[in-house]
Amino acid sequence: MGKMTLEDLRKLRETKQSALQKRDIEGKDCQIIIGMGTCGIAAGAKVVLDSFLQILDEKKITNVSVTQTGCMGLCYVEPTIEVLVPGMPDVIYGNVDVATAKKIVEQHIIGKQLVTDHLFDRPAADIMKKDGGR
Repeated sequence: MGKMTLEDLRKLRETKQSALQKRDIEGKDCQIIIGMGTCGIAAGAKVVLDSFLQILDEKKITNVSVTQTGCMGLCYVEPTIEVLVPGMPDVIYGNVDVATAKKIVEQHIIGKQLVTDHLFDRPAADIMKKDGGR
């Protein structure tokens, strides 16, 4: 890698600050929490995390934080993702890949509908409100 100019450094700083801002939960009403335990990382959680950041950038969605956690205890369906959206039940999706990450953003975050074919943990139907909220 050659020498960087001052302008190159400024662009790099701007890019990194933008990436860090997506991980800040302050002032955001939605959260995507990615299981990054050993089994999650081995199953591709890093690629999934990067894809969520890219999809949110492409769609210019700024009210969603993307953070990491350790093992969620669902090793058999890694990578696992917990999604918290106001007015919807908190859920955990499993077997998440890049295509599923896109579905989660489009269907769950934007469309307020669960992605049922990857749903592995949610509140029982009898404790959910009639409108599907908390």
